[in-house]
Amino acid sequence: MEVILLERISRLGQMGETVKVKDGFARNFLLPQGKALRANEANKKKFEGQRSQLEARNLERKSEATQIAEKLDGKSFIVVRSAGETGQLYGSVSTRDIADLLIAEGFTVNRNQIELNQPIKTIGLSNVAIALHPEVEVTVTLNVARSADEAERQSKGEMLTTAEAIYGDDINDNARPENFFDPNTEFEGGEENA
Repeated sequence: MEVILLERISRLGQMGETVKVKDGFARNFLLPQGKALRANEANKKKFEGQRSQLEARNLERKSEATQIAEKLDGKSFIVVRSAGETGQLYGSVSTRDIADLLIAEGFTVNRNQIELNQPIKTIGLSNVAIALHPEVEVTVTLNVARSADEAERQSKGEMLTTAEAIYGDDINDNARPENFFDPNTEFEGGEENA
């Protein structure tokens, strides 16, 4: 199906272009969302009549997105989740979680603007792309950790996926030979009864 794009769509084309797309993509996404019109003579005339309004609206949205992008680009956010010793999360961090986090910090972002190929399932630092507008994209860093203290250590470059890194050096204190019971030694109180 051929459609006329009413806004720029990544990997598809610019506003005003006539592109060929699959029927399902056009019927289920582009047409209902108001992102395109069917390519016929009546719609071409309609688009040319509305072109200046569409371009003005696009420019306004782009300037708003640019203002948000200046504040948001390169920021780091801490996400506290419970995880196992290997760093595997007991849940995951999805686009909804990221959108809620950004909204709590005062940024207006929808979850469909967050470009996350797969949910985050391990602790660590993750870069996430956010498309505020088809022409404006920013990257934020998510610091996924078990606690705020671990998040701070992680931001300094420390890896927290080993037991020593999580619990500190005192984990091996109980494993030292002097702390083990040796059955061949005698008790201080006398002979052992057999």
